[in-house]
Amino acid sequence: METYVQMGLGLTAIAMGLQGFWRSGREKRRHGHGHHSFGHKHDGSVFSIDYYAYASRLRGWNPGFKALFSMVCLVLCIACDNVYVSLGTILLMGYITVVMGGLPFWRYLSLMTIPIVFLFFGSVAVALGVAPFPTGQYCVHMGFFYLYCSDESLLATLRLVARAFGAVSAMYMLTLSTPASEIIVVLRGIHVPRLIVELMNMIYRYIFLMMDTQCRMKNAAESRLGYCDFKTSCISFGQVAGNLLVVSLKKGNAYYQALEARCYDGELRFLEEEKAVTAGQTAIAVVSVAALLTVWRLTA
Repeated sequence: METYVQMGLGLTAIAMGLQGFWRSGREKRRHGHGHHSFGHKHDGSVFSIDYYAYASRLRGWNPGFKALFSMVCLVLCIACDNVYVSLGTILLMGYITVVMGGLPFWRYLSLMTIPIVFLFFGSVAVALGVAPFPTGQYCVHMGFFYLYCSDESLLATLRLVARAFGAVSAMYMLTLSTPASEIIVVLRGIHVPRLIVELMNMIYRYIFLMMDTQCRMKNAAESRLGYCDFKTSCISFGQVAGNLLVVSLKKGNAYYQALEARCYDGELRFLEEEKAVTAGQTAIAVVSVAALLTVWRLTA
């Protein structure tokens, strides 16, 4: 268990270093080299997701019910393979998350930009093809090769993007209204292997400590002009990432020893809040699923 925990925390440290390098570059481009922003914003970060999950008006819903509801909508979106069902899932999940959950619309769009980047690059690979000669309905000469596409590939790309976006919106409904601790309780309830659940719990809690450490290291580097240009930024990034990895391994070992000192036997138990499933919640879920099935039947 200790080895797995330390490996996971080491990977987390590297990710935090990459995130800090990207954020520092973005702040330089936004504010210039001679101005510094002292506001602490977590655009699309894990802090924002965790904060809005606790602040959501849907937090009073039973977490197992929300997980089941989101998974049913996700499966319908993927299994139906219908653009209208996918768009319906996107609108429905967005309405539940923003209107019923109370999440600001601009923040929801900001969080959605994260999967949009991955969907863009994935859709380009599906829509476009490469050939040494002109082919397809639309082609562009690029010197030594041709980029081509067709109406079929564009339609397939549209369906793929819609399905992926619908699935993401279903998962966002769950994560933006359910704290991670309750999601872990749900996973334990469906008998996910205990090792996986414990690693998720420890790494999730440790991420906040590592992000704070990374922020302190980045601020210390910035105070010494460690991000004044691209070359210096690369050097500072390597130093921060290396130091963060060492610190994470040390703190991971201390964290595990502290658990063992408190009679840790391989499983963490926390007080679970009882949340009953109401008739109104059931009605919302039934009507939503029925609406998606109706759209599928009418457009199939």
